This record gives sequence, structure tokens and C-alpha cells, in this order.
Amino acid sequence: MPTTITLVQGDITEQHVDAVVNAANSSLLGGGGVDGAIHRKGGPAILAACRDLRASHYGKGLPTGHAVATTAGRLPARWVIHTVGPVWSASEDRSELLASCHRESLQVADELGAKTVAFPAISTGVYRWPLEDAARIAVETVRGTETEVEEVRFVLFDERAYEAFAVQVR
Repeated sequence: MPTTITLVQGDITEQHVDAVVNAANSSLLGGGGVDGAIHRKGGPAILAACRDLRASHYGKGLPTGHAVATTAGRLPARWVIHTVGPVWSASEDRSELLASCHRESLQVADELGAKTVAFPAISTGVYRWPLEDAARIAVETVRGTETEVEEVRFVLFDERAYEAFAVQVR
């Protein structure tokens, strides 16, 4: 059965799904934007789990394009899948790294047994990826990835982001 793609304009920390994808930075220790919101709302359990990851497998941080899961703490989800998006560059094509964030997050979701996953618009905030291009890469990658996830929900912060993704989903 193909994965259903849905769009929601709203707050990713309010989503009742199996897993929420966090647009993390490589430190895994919280930051701004989606990352900061997930850490604030999810509480100290997420940060503690991220510190454990840093102390074991990811001493130098999580590489760009990779994904790893932790508890969701107080979020209405079971897990947070942290992925590090690339910083946009006008002189270097990093599209494959952005696609990898989505593929690897779905792979981690499959390993967890997650059937519903909420994604933000990865790399479109402080990492400055052009919204329309990020939406195209995200939707094409989700559609082209074999997964047991039944619903991918793109949770977009504002109307502009929602519209950019809606064009790709139609």
C-alpha cells in the first residue's frame, strides 16, 4: 500500500503521530526553530537521550543526512527522529543530503515500527534552503522511498510553506 502524504499547517509539537521528525543540528543538543520547539515541549527526557547518543555512537555529532531516534518525552508522539539537514549553498548541490534526511528518517521509522510520521520542512529555516525546492525534494523522496510508514504528514509552520508543499502533492 502506498504511503499517504498529508499536509497540515500548524505546530509539529502538537501532532499525535508515532514519530515526529526533528530538523536537528549535528550536536543533537537542541537549538532554534523546530529543534528548539521539540526540545522545549518534549522536555528533559529528549535532551537526556540525545546526550546518551553523543556519549556513545555520535561523539562528533550526527552527520548531515543521517537520522537517529530518541524518546519523544512529553510530546504526543512515541519517538523523535532527529535528522540533520544540509545548509543550502548556491555553489554546491547538496540536494542528495536533503533527500537522505527523508529516506533515513523513513528507514528509522520502519525500524521502530512507526506507521505515522510528521516531518517539518527540513533545512528551510536558518539553513536557508529555498522552500519550493525543499518541498519538491521532500515529496519526491517520500514518494520514491519504500517504507512501511502508512502516513507521512508534512507539518508546515505557515501558509507560504503549506502552499509550496501543496503544489508538489497535487
